[in-house]
Amino acid sequence: MSTKYNDYGYESPLAPLMERLVREKRAGGYKYDTPAWVLKELDRFLCGKDVKPNELPKELMDEWLAQKPHQKASTVQRRIVLVRQLSRLMLRLGYTAYVPPDGVGPRRAYQFAPRIFTHAEIHQIFHTVDCLPPSAMSLLRHIILPEIYRLLYGCGFRLSEVLNLKVGDVDLQQGVITVRDGKFGKDRLVPPAIDMVERLRRYAEKVERHTLVKQETNGYFFPSARQAAWGSTTIYHLFRRVLLQSGIPHGGRGKGPRLHDLRHTFAVHRLLQWYKEGADLNAKLPFLVAYLGHHDFTGTQKYLHLTAELFPHLTERMNQQFGGVIPQGR
Repeated sequence: MSTKYNDYGYESPLAPLMERLVREKRAGGYKYDTPAWVLKELDRFLCGKDVKPNELPKELMDEWLAQKPHQKASTVQRRIVLVRQLSRLMLRLGYTAYVPPDGVGPRRAYQFAPRIFTHAEIHQIFHTVDCLPPSAMSLLRHIILPEIYRLLYGCGFRLSEVLNLKVGDVDLQQGVITVRDGKFGKDRLVPPAIDMVERLRRYAEKVERHTLVKQETNGYFFPSARQAAWGSTTIYHLFRRVLLQSGIPHGGRGKGPRLHDLRHTFAVHRLLQWYKEGADLNAKLPFLVAYLGHHDFTGTQKYLHLTAELFPHLTERMNQQFGGVIPQGR
């Protein structure tokens, strides 16, 4: 459950405006939790400064935005974006505020370069997960993890979306999974492939046989030993072990492959499959946007560019077939 805006306790002269910004963003469908906490940092900074309730001067913002030795470029850029949002709100209300221009601040070294697994690697990962034994800490681990991994790759779910699924969210009769309160605060319906639905039906039966208890509607579909949601840290640690046993090298901390790359791989493999089927990609993309739970086409179009980079021999033919929908820039 998201923290309410007034729980952050803004105290500076700009507190009412900060609270209004958080309310507006959440009303627009954004969770806005991290920006709300960054606003708290700005709030604390302004509490020690001589600032009026209706202005945001350039000198103060330059001071707050100046990169400290321990700060990453991404941290500074996050602050810049937040100041822009607050300043534009103030300008809209007729107040005086400094809006940081484009190009200010350090460049982020981020590049959209996920690790796309081959089909052979996906099969090997599944084989490894299927062979995991139960553990003393989790007697159902060998039953639960194979389905979690297949949902991450087979439906392109985010890990948090899978771990937070409740029994009532998984309709095994209609074959539809409801993702509640997704990344942008929206619910969405995801229909898995028929074979995945069949796997989940068998999974549910196995859980009931092992626990001798019928799963409650409000219980977690993938319960931990404490009948709570599985911890993401536990899943990540197991993923490193799965990679090692699958013979897939890991580049070290921050270099991947990451568990989230299963989602990226799903999107790229789906695009390739549509290409092979001769499908109209312009017509198919809205389905992928909805399936992945993206806010708009921007995130999904990155997969088009990535697919073209990974499979350059397809680029010309894909452009001819799909009307040049592959974006040329990042």
